[in-house]
Amino acid sequence: MRAYKVVDAFSDKPFMGNPVAVVLEAQGLTDAEMQTIARWTNLSETTFLLPATSPEADYRLRIFTPRSELPFAGHPTLGSAHAVLEAGLYSPRDGLLVQECGAGLVKIAVNGEGAERTLTLSMPPAKIRTLSDDEVSELEAILGHTVFKDEAPAIIDVGAVWIVARLESADTVLGLKPDFARSAEFERKLGATGLSVFGKHKGGDAEIEVRSFAPSCGVEEDPVCGSGNGSVGFFRASRETASVGGLSYMASQGKQVGRDGRISVVAENGNVSVGGMCVTCAEGALLY
Repeated sequence: MRAYKVVDAFSDKPFMGNPVAVVLEAQGLTDAEMQTIARWTNLSETTFLLPATSPEADYRLRIFTPRSELPFAGHPTLGSAHAVLEAGLYSPRDGLLVQECGAGLVKIAVNGEGAERTLTLSMPPAKIRTLSDDEVSELEAILGHTVFKDEAPAIIDVGAVWIVARLESADTVLGLKPDFARSAEFERKLGATGLSVFGKHKGGDAEIEVRSFAPSCGVEEDPVCGSGNGSVGFFRASRETASVGGLSYMASQGKQVGRDGRISVVAENGNVSVGGMCVTCAEGALLY
């Protein structure tokens, strides 16, 4: 038997935010077995905890969608950190956990304890490529809506690879009905994980609304996406003149799938961090 938890990331309320299944005892599982378990949980991501191979890391994490393995993803990183802290498997050193994953070492800042704990991860460095005019036209056809051309859409590679674009408003983002089959083909063509789009709110606790679509990975819409929001942070820092002094804001995501969550994003000096709260909503053992 292998202990596991299901953790909702970017929420302090069970059954909101974004769920990740965390297998806490993954030693001995083959790649194929991990993929089978991830396909069975049918969540956007399932993670597998393993001993670190780097002396600088506390643990190693492998991250699977129902169809494939990812080198990095945001909400699985935070949800898994929450799970290992709650299980007493690891403790922060100088306020940090260090995760080893396919994208390298990821630092996770731990603040507070128990139900009041917040976790903040430092995003891997981003590689940014502006989309061509033809690619922008295809993106607009997929979304069924125009995008901001003054802030040119781009591919943001943080391990997970997101096609990022700004739309005219949060309401526009919430009203999108993408062509998922066409999007999956577009993602595969560009080597992307999916699309993350955003628009500004007129008021409220969140500055922007974000939606992330990844049909090529078997996830039509990711409820509250850490790597997607981190990629939006890099995008905004590279595109908005106001970002010269840095950006610090709250994003909302997940409303359209009944999983409304909140993500704190800070972008400054070329670095981006994303954070929030997590809560365990299920735990047990895999008979595998």
